[in-house]
Order: sequence, then structure tokens, then C-alpha cells
Amino acid sequence: MSSDRRPLALNVNGEQHDIDVEPRRTLADTLRDNCGLTGTHLGCEQGVCGACTVLIDGDPVRSCLVFAVQAEGCEISTVEGLASDDSELHPLQEAFSVHHALQCGFCTPGFLMLAQGILDRQPDIDDDELREALSSNLCRCTGYQTIIEAVRSVRDQS
Repeated sequence: MSSDRRPLALNVNGEQHDIDVEPRRTLADTLRDNCGLTGTHLGCEQGVCGACTVLIDGDPVRSCLVFAVQAEGCEISTVEGLASDDSELHPLQEAFSVHHALQCGFCTPGFLMLAQGILDRQPDIDDDELREALSSNLCRCTGYQTIIEAVRSVRDQS
């Protein structure tokens, strides 16, 4: 181990990842490159687009703005951890499919994680608050309406 790297234990989707990282490495890059979890996408790398959204201790966070070392000891959830197994989609994933809430799919993992964090924290969120919260992530393809409909359908099933 070189002196510019440090050991790091990350709990991601309930699994521990023991890795060595440079202290300046972002959580997004670490998840992708060191943990092999490539569902977290990198868009703007400035915290604006939301493509890199993951949950840290249940809160939606832009993983491009967090150093991996800051997430040690936290519970990190990525899009790979949404579905309970390989054969069944999570309700949000299913709703995105049913409501055609994705086109190119680049922003989808970030929207799924944002929506999961929103619904976990505020399961009775009203439509205006939901629209406002989801507007923090960027999508260039769908126009947002189908994304809102998908998340609303999951909210209303709960």
C-alpha cells in the first residue's frame, strides 16, 4: 500500500467492501472503480445533474460531491441494491418500466435512488412536493411527467 492511499471499509447494499483509496477519491468513482457498482452514473461531476445520486444512511446524496472516506461507517445504497434479487424488480423499477419513465436510461439510477429516499422519508408526500423534489435531478429525454407518474404510482400503492 502506497502512502497516498488508505484502507477503507464501505458498507454498500449490505455488503462490506474493504478497499484502499486515495483520500481525494469521490464516492462515485470509488463505487464504480473499486466496488464494481457501475449503476451510479457520472454526469456533470459538479452535483448539478443528480445522475450519481445514492443513499447514505437513507438520505439522497450526490456521490460525486462526497469523498469516499466521508462515507466510512455509513450505510450506502446504490441502484444495484434496490431489487431484492435478480428475478424481481423493485416497485420503483417496475413503475419506471410500466410508465415509460426512461428513455436513454442514463439518469434513471439517480432518479430511482432519489425517489427511494423521498418515499422512505416522506411516504405521504403530496404531488407538488414530489414534483419539486424530483426536479432536482436532470433528464434530457422524458420531460419528467412519466417519472413523476411512476413515483406517484409507487407512493399511492403504499
